[in-house]
Amino acid sequence: MKKFKISILAAIAITGLVFTGCSSDDDAPAPVNEEEVITTVTVTLIPATGPTVTLTSRDLDGDGPDAPVFDISGNLAANTSYIGSVVVLNETETPAENITLEVIEEDLEHQFFYDASTSLNLTTNNLNQDSEGNDLGTTFTVTTGDASTGTFTVTLLHEPTKPNTGLGDANGETDAEAVFNVVIQ
Repeated sequence: MKKFKISILAAIAITGLVFTGCSSDDDAPAPVNEEEVITTVTVTLIPATGPTVTLTSRDLDGDGPDAPVFDISGNLAANTSYIGSVVVLNETETPAENITLEVIEEDLEHQFFYDASTSLNLTTNNLNQDSEGNDLGTTFTVTTGDASTGTFTVTLLHEPTKPNTGLGDANGETDAEAVFNVVIQ
């Protein structure tokens, strides 16, 4: 009889260990949102009249040793309004992956910022909005003033604080940044 009691106690203990070992650790894991690879940033600026201007930054080795290659199709016209749009690509894939589509799909988690240096007579306004009415910036307007030169920086942030007043209080993580040398004439 004593031997039977020990066996029952051992069975209870083993059962307890089995159920403890099968706890709810197998809950569905959170989906992994892999970081995008962005090699190319292209800004297209279309005036009411005159030539379209494209600004392209291409860095095919990402964080590698090679510097990005910049291509600017022409100078901006003074005192002109442009309708702007931006496209970001991953050109390490064939065909190139349009990351802008993912940015639009995950609009609450992304925002483009456009900053002109103080020497450049250019303002950016009318950024398109995300699904909660905050700036997204895949489309925008650019207005130039008198002739000048300077830099025009395009930055894509991941998970910025929204709303914000600009890069200074947006926090988040930089997905892409391109600094273009621009001439207004």
